[in-house]
Amino acid sequence: MDNVISASSLNDFIFCPVSVYYHRLYDDMNTMSFQNTDQINGTYAHKSVDENKYSTDKNILTSISAYSEKYNIICKIDIFDGKTKKLRERKRQIQTIYDGYIFQLYAQYFAIKEMGYEVDKLELYSMTDNKGYKVPLPEEDKEMFIKFENIIEDMKAFNLHNFTQDNAKKCLRCIYEPACDRSLTEK
Repeated sequence: MDNVISASSLNDFIFCPVSVYYHRLYDDMNTMSFQNTDQINGTYAHKSVDENKYSTDKNILTSISAYSEKYNIICKIDIFDGKTKKLRERKRQIQTIYDGYIFQLYAQYFAIKEMGYEVDKLELYSMTDNKGYKVPLPEEDKEMFIKFENIIEDMKAFNLHNFTQDNAKKCLRCIYEPACDRSLTEK
């Protein structure tokens, strides 16, 4: 399982490929030393799922570690309802549906299907406003599916030493900016 991709790093890579490096670097540290309010709130919002306290219904799977051999991606299944065959990725608050959110859901989709489960519906769920956003299955949205596969290939081919950031707005929103040698903000 060399060069396994974490599903959560798909969104990070799209935001800034260097953030994947810093995420792994800081992985074992106390998150309070580098996370901002949005990340802390997101972690707290996922607590019931991560601690497997979301539901006692035997048809609901939560916080199940999964792996897609086809894409070499590891993930944690957020919520899968075996009765309705719906796979749901929860976010604290969704104001914009980013490609990375969809790709995280795709990673879960492929992993759980490889485990033998049938999935008919995908959903992103915004917890603060209790809104669900239907996401087409990868085979129903060829353009997003191709983008998903291209991101995975880009991640496999990425070379940190050849990367130059060109979007200062991303640097301003990055929790790793103070440590980054590629930041476009004035230090």
